[in-house]
Amino acid sequence: MLEFKHVYKKYADGTVAVKDLNLKINKGEFVCFIGPSGCGKTTTMKMINRLIDVTEGTILVDGKDITNQDPVQLRRSIGYVIQQIGLMPHMTIKENIVLVGTLLKWPEEKKDRRAHELLKLVDMPEEYLDRYPHELSGGQQQRIGVLRALAVNPPLILMDEPFGALDPITRDSLQEEFKKLQRELDKTIIFVTHDMDEALKLADKIVIMRSGEIVQADTPDEILRNPANEFVEEFLGRERLIQGKPDVTTVKQIMSTSPVTVQTATPLKEAVSLMRDRRVDSLLVVDEDNVLKGFFDIEMVNLNHKKVTIVDELMETNVFSVAEDSLLRETVHKILRRGMKYVPVVDDHKHLKGIVTRATLANLVYDTIWGDGTEMEENSRVME
Repeated sequence: MLEFKHVYKKYADGTVAVKDLNLKINKGEFVCFIGPSGCGKTTTMKMINRLIDVTEGTILVDGKDITNQDPVQLRRSIGYVIQQIGLMPHMTIKENIVLVGTLLKWPEEKKDRRAHELLKLVDMPEEYLDRYPHELSGGQQQRIGVLRALAVNPPLILMDEPFGALDPITRDSLQEEFKKLQRELDKTIIFVTHDMDEALKLADKIVIMRSGEIVQADTPDEILRNPANEFVEEFLGRERLIQGKPDVTTVKQIMSTSPVTVQTATPLKEAVSLMRDRRVDSLLVVDEDNVLKGFFDIEMVNLNHKKVTIVDELMETNVFSVAEDSLLRETVHKILRRGMKYVPVVDDHKHLKGIVTRATLANLVYDTIWGDGTEMEENSRVME
């Protein structure tokens, strides 16, 4: 799909931004380029659609040398998403989405149909098509930026730190949404980021660069287990200790299958009694089919016990959950970095299957550092 052959980018002042880059990217792969500032990752991406021209070497897209193609036509055939989004403020959302289609002189019927199709992909209501960018939140605008890149159904999409300016919660949501979308549509994605957690979460392959050269290009799991050198180890960060447990990779392997739950119509008094008996400070709420509906905790009870009588009236419905096959390193990041006490685990139909707690992850990290409890006791005696 995409291949770099001995690619260089040199500037008039003698600076070499990219040096002898050789890389093959297969159709449908999600590839993240990452490295310190000035490493050449953004330059590499911009050479693909000829926003920056190659000095030496060859870049092939579907076997065709990009230097033999008209740069305008090339750019229109490749999706491009940037951090600043770049929506046209005077155009409606529909006009922004089908902007390239307008340049290609699509008929109105085709543009209208395509705009509606794309908006459904991200579960945004059709009435948004008649709104303007300033009427949307930052996350919604970024979704439109992604849809615009998909409008002409390009096989290849370039993304330059598209989620970098968003708040952490919106960013997490968009990352998950886009990764799911990429799998469904089978697009090849070249994604530039400075965030290693983002790369580990999204990528099929991570390309780590330094001083214009590739230091390591491999799957996230392989890079975590076998970093190429000390630079890669330091760039990954010592805190990603889960790499020491290569046999534990998914949420299903460590989740508890017996979370404490109540059903939606449970009287609040009964639910509080259950919390006391089970010695927990929060409960997950499910319906009669065990579909996760929400949660509530003791603080919510304390603030509202005089106003409500059943669980339905109290629970918070916006509850974050993960799938059984979610990668453990992603869940570790969410729980340990964002201070979450636990994450419910659900299947494709939102049936509650289990729960991963902060304590479980802490034990896993302890085992990674110190081994089992026996080893820790021996170390303790030595220190005494």
